[in-house]
Amino acid sequence: MSHDLFLAPPHAFQLSRDLMVPVTVFEVDGEYGVLPSDEIDASDELEVIH
Repeated sequence: MSHDLFLAPPHAFQLSRDLMVPVTVFEVDGEYGVLPSDEIDASDELEVIH
């Protein structure tokens, strides 16, 4: 995960191109992460950024 929101979108775009799936940028505990959208559960405590 990254502390820099400026870096998260380019990494998300590259991941979506590599995996050929939609991805979600999220924030948890002040850090940003990216993962395939279908892996997010409704019960996860994430703040979705984009």
